[in-house]
Amino acid sequence: MTIDFRSDTVTRPTPAMLEAMHSAKVGDDVFGEDPTVNALEQYAADMFGMEAGIFCPSGTMTNQIAIKCHTQPSDEVICEKQSHIYQYEGGGIASNAGCQVKLVEGDRGRITAAQVLAAINPNDIHKAPSSLVSLENTSNRGGGSCYEWEEMEAIRQVCNQHHLKLHLDGARLFNALVAKNQTTRQYGAVFDSISICLSKSLGAPVGSILLGNKSFITQARRVRKRFGGGMRQAGYIAAAGLYALQNHIQRLKEDHVHAQQIARAVAQKKFVKNILPVETNIIIFELNDSITAATLVARLKEKGVLWYAIDVHKIRIVLHLDITASMVQQTIDIIQTL
Repeated sequence: MTIDFRSDTVTRPTPAMLEAMHSAKVGDDVFGEDPTVNALEQYAADMFGMEAGIFCPSGTMTNQIAIKCHTQPSDEVICEKQSHIYQYEGGGIASNAGCQVKLVEGDRGRITAAQVLAAINPNDIHKAPSSLVSLENTSNRGGGSCYEWEEMEAIRQVCNQHHLKLHLDGARLFNALVAKNQTTRQYGAVFDSISICLSKSLGAPVGSILLGNKSFITQARRVRKRFGGGMRQAGYIAAAGLYALQNHIQRLKEDHVHAQQIARAVAQKKFVKNILPVETNIIIFELNDSITAATLVARLKEKGVLWYAIDVHKIRIVLHLDITASMVQQTIDIIQTL
């Protein structure tokens, strides 16, 4: 048996989720006639107190659609330097929206209102107009770190004062909600648009949802079509996402507990230089010069455990729906032998 910690994207649908997919009612979503897609979009919008939503194949697409809708070519997007929209979306900000990026050095992927204020360009014809701020919660490269609510509210105030839109890359937002005891409605009241991923911690096989007001989502549908994201009988996969939202949120607490347990075992090893604080389901740690990440990952693979090298000396471990308590204990036992 292989225990796969490389990402929370590796999960398989549960039997109950498969049954929901099998029995889904479908239609042509591009015509707006897939009842299950429509139900998913409305359910997610209602959760956040937002007007509408649009179902897309991936979080990259929902982020890129949002950026395109919120900006004009030659605008500038403000984000943390480790943000997914900058690091892992193939240069889409430049190619899809024609925008450039103002990178901010944050704390474990999180930026402050003061930093946002300092990053806004003056009204100067030599400068790109600052038009959008994008936050990521939780932060992948920040080790699953979570924003404090007060900081996000402060960033919202800065955006209001300077007429900037505020987008949330909430790929793992539900991990933050569970960890910080925050509510979906809080987020819906602060952000102009929210991207939530269904195929990470929530365990669906495919899909993300972009939320916003009705006019924004109407524009998003045009952009999704232009990006090639129009799907037809998408209800079969939308059913998995709907099931995930209705059944898989509170169980995220288990992943957080498991992450803490493994992190404690990792931290005891002499070859570990440091480990980022573990708030949710992601563990990122740095090795000392005695071993490379690739070497350690290879050793674990021989023992049936898959970790992910994200740098020469850094490793990421992600807990998810398919990792059981017994798998966690088996992994800890293996770590103790290293």
